[in-house]
Amino acid sequence: MLVFMFCLLFCSSTDALEFRYHNTVQMEQYLKDVNKMYPHITHLHSIGQSVEGRELWVLILGQHPREHRTGIPEFKYVGNIHGNEVVGRVLLLQLVNYLTSHYGSDSVVTRLLDSSRVHILPSMNPDGFESSKPDCIYTVGRYNKNGVDLNRNFPDAFEEGNEQKRESEVRAVMEWLKSETFVLSANLHGGALVASYPYDNSNGGSEQQGYRSVSPDDDVFVHLAKTYSYNHTEMYRGNHCSDLQSFSSGITNGYQWYPLQGGMQDYNYVWAQCLELTLEISCCKFPPEEQLPALWEANRAALLAYMQQVHLGLKGVVMDSSGQIIPHAVVEVLGRNNLCAFQSDVNGEYFRLLLPGKYMLKVMAPGFKTVIQNVEVPYGPDRFSALTHNFILQHSDSNSDSSTPAQSSCSSCELPVKDPHNSATQLNNTLTALLLQTLLLIMMMN
Repeated sequence: MLVFMFCLLFCSSTDALEFRYHNTVQMEQYLKDVNKMYPHITHLHSIGQSVEGRELWVLILGQHPREHRTGIPEFKYVGNIHGNEVVGRVLLLQLVNYLTSHYGSDSVVTRLLDSSRVHILPSMNPDGFESSKPDCIYTVGRYNKNGVDLNRNFPDAFEEGNEQKRESEVRAVMEWLKSETFVLSANLHGGALVASYPYDNSNGGSEQQGYRSVSPDDDVFVHLAKTYSYNHTEMYRGNHCSDLQSFSSGITNGYQWYPLQGGMQDYNYVWAQCLELTLEISCCKFPPEEQLPALWEANRAALLAYMQQVHLGLKGVVMDSSGQIIPHAVVEVLGRNNLCAFQSDVNGEYFRLLLPGKYMLKVMAPGFKTVIQNVEVPYGPDRFSALTHNFILQHSDSNSDSSTPAQSSCSSCELPVKDPHNSATQLNNTLTALLLQTLLLIMMMN
């Protein structure tokens, strides 16, 4: 405790971490030093290893960093999924430095860490980073050691063939998502200046509206993207990287920008109930070190403001009339047909990011009567807390009264991904019919 208080008084954020590119060994040592210096608000662990055996270190920050507490949402930042896009890696280390050195003295930082649990993975692709070269455009170091783009290697709800091999870094993240109930997330990239949101892909079904692939929570995603964009010093202008296209308000739907299969943000949203953005935070992928302080200042307020959005909407516990928790209960917002239903976790908790407004929620669990309630949601981030609304379910008297069983798991990749009324399936059927008609005409002519 004395060490912790000493750091609050004397540790300097500017002296603790230089603005330069730290290699993997240096990054690991820094994270270990931070964990040792701030043991009461940090916990360091590895979620797995890269192809070459480098640890994927995650630093957790919060009032209770070693364990989840009821009502405390889980947030995460992931950097350096592309090894040559290095600014995110640098900024996440600077964010660690800022949060630890300002806890107890800065009211926003203190309330953030007291009200949420923050997970930071500075580098998802340390092998790629170690092989990368300073350059704004080229791709040296982008892929992992096996030559795979990690942001194309996750299961995809809109594509068949989800049984493909997962790289070790991707498997580690997938297991990580199973171990924590993450509510909000962002992954940091470079090469543009824009906040991109799901969906990244489409199968030509009802989700595709014009040039956009629209998710059931599109309104929330647009709000989240604008939160980052308008708190950034330049992103909201939409045309800072003059050689690239302009983005209205500095945001874009991922599919509208360019279709992407196997992306991490769609996987987080569809299978892990975690709303995630892809943040492109620098025009240059691997800029000179002298530009790093300015890039930190451009993104610092946006990084903090985005973290605070973990308190949007609703949170609570699903339980029975005797107070026993009900895990894996479906908590559905009527009118939002998610590919995988949002559910209470193993602790009976649910979190649902929603903008202020009135909503009708439907809660179902096997052996219980369905509950439908109207809830009015205020704006929570200003108070560093979403609205707490618990659901109490009554046991059903008979099988006929039982609600529809909750989905046991959406961790598999077996989803009804094709819309037969508006998809490639329909196109294939049409082509087949035309081919048969043509053959019949040829036979008649002969």
